[in-house]
Amino acid sequence: MARQFRLWENGQVVSLLAPAADAGGRTSAYVSVKNAHKAFVVCLVNQGSATTVVLSPLQATDNAGTNSKAITSAPIVADVNTGSSDALVAQVAAASFTTDAGTNNKLVIFEIDPVESMDLNNTAVGPFQHIAIQTGASNAANITAAVLVSLPLRYAQQVPPSVNV
Repeated sequence: MARQFRLWENGQVVSLLAPAADAGGRTSAYVSVKNAHKAFVVCLVNQGSATTVVLSPLQATDNAGTNSKAITSAPIVADVNTGSSDALVAQVAAASFTTDAGTNNKLVIFEIDPVESMDLNNTAVGPFQHIAIQTGASNAANITAAVLVSLPLRYAQQVPPSVNV
């Protein structure tokens, strides 16, 4: 049977945050979603402390983070205990997500539709076409990581443009 969809042929996967302790919080690099139909920010949290972690996608006008601000809102799914379940539970759409205090491994996914979640028509400073993920200050026992999965526009080239623009 022919394979109809392969992630590495039909999308781009980019590391946003390498796994690291998150006591002070941190912000990933900004990547372009200019040519994305949708982008998914996939966050992994190894929560070793009951201190919660805030995860916030940010938008900016370029890859240097110029004019950075929160996204407007995005659909979110989460599995707050990946050791006991693989069920992703829909959360209230929001501009951020705060983990619970349970010391479990967690998976949180933000679905970013640039048209709905980003300020593409800003005439004052230009379109917001770059996104990053920011973690709030928590505890050194909490390890976070994140990747971006970008699905290019349907009329994109065979090799999609780089998101590191």
